[in-house]
Amino acid sequence: MAKKKILFECQHCGLTTPKWMGKCTNCGAWDSFVELNEQQQEVVKQTKSTAATAVKAMSINDVIEEEIFRFSSLDSELDTVLGGGIVPGSLTLIGGSPGVGKSTLLLKVGANIASLNKDVLYVTGEESTSQIKLRANRLRANHDALYLLSEIRLEQILVELEHHKYDFLIIDSIQTIYSENISSAPGSVTQVRQITFELMRIAKERDIAIFIIGHITKEGSIAGPRVLEHMVDTVLYFEGDSSQELRILRGFKNRFGPTSEIGVFEMRGEGLVSATDISSRFFNRDSEQAGSALTVVMEGSRPIILEVQALVSESHTPNSKRQATGFDNNRLNMLLALLERKLEIPLSGYDVFINITGGIKITETAADLAVLAAILSSFRDRAISKETVFIGEVSLVGDVREVYALDSRLKEAKLQNISKVLLAKKPLEKTAMKTFIVDEVTKLLEWY
Repeated sequence: MAKKKILFECQHCGLTTPKWMGKCTNCGAWDSFVELNEQQQEVVKQTKSTAATAVKAMSINDVIEEEIFRFSSLDSELDTVLGGGIVPGSLTLIGGSPGVGKSTLLLKVGANIASLNKDVLYVTGEESTSQIKLRANRLRANHDALYLLSEIRLEQILVELEHHKYDFLIIDSIQTIYSENISSAPGSVTQVRQITFELMRIAKERDIAIFIIGHITKEGSIAGPRVLEHMVDTVLYFEGDSSQELRILRGFKNRFGPTSEIGVFEMRGEGLVSATDISSRFFNRDSEQAGSALTVVMEGSRPIILEVQALVSESHTPNSKRQATGFDNNRLNMLLALLERKLEIPLSGYDVFINITGGIKITETAADLAVLAAILSSFRDRAISKETVFIGEVSLVGDVREVYALDSRLKEAKLQNISKVLLAKKPLEKTAMKTFIVDEVTKLLEWY
């Protein structure tokens, strides 16, 4: 009798191994391997063999470039994040914390596409059709071409797709859908792999644009196996607190366009809508207070003016606190050490807190100068004029260096009636703003 083959699979990344391991060598997760039965092993083999079908190689010069067609979602912010619109046959994953507006946005987008005489199927595994109907009434998303299906079985969803030709498909959510042919719980690696593979096959064969909603963990990543993000064409994440009006949709993967663009939405009574005049939403110019400084960051090709807030207070504990919201905490510690070394400011006995308003996370270094200005403003209890922006990267040796897209940043600042700018180098184009050159951190004190 043939010996039974044993196979273990990591429930985080999908790595398979013939023996159990306490720690996954691929993703580093602990105690994540489970034993697969014969049926589950057959699914893994079928998926890998189908994906590894041999094709004849050809020279890159002989490859015929296919033109990518797009259609609008009638939502300008979503089209911007997707690179200009929705691509037929694409598979898109949208993740976000509960209540951030994933289902609301896609129901509204589905209604927009249905208004273009395109048939849309909204599959919900978490709510009933009557609950979706109540939300559609609030969003004014009732169209004859928008169809609802409350189903969690993959086979029944495929039957519906066979009976009717749809142009757009929404799955809410991928963690609730399961296949009857696989004896494992919904959301497991085997289930997600097989379901995503079937959806990808349908999208490519029938030229259907499919959007998948995915839950996220407390760490901020998509719940379930990482293989889900690798299989889809586009990965989008919703950022923002459900208690705030503004939401930010950021692209992390896009096979059909750039991943640097963001979309800004506003939660209203009629649902998530594209935010208008977002330039003035992230800073307050009503009053000048100590500990506040303005900067201009680039989110893709879009310049946005942000307010950097700092609070410096005497510490009553042996270890001073350094906390940052929306800013890298390690970079904050570096800037504080630089202030103590170059400007001889004794910040070791003070707690320092940094906050970036609007819920945006700064990932570039152009805000370094604004962070230093806000810290000095709070430390000296001296307000900075809201007519001034700080743009510059600060190095470990105390130099202030220029940043990219400076002209675009200054144009945006000028549109917001800002008259002064502190930077490392004069811009190439002439500007009506009054410029102050700060090429060293020590010159910040001269400006003050």
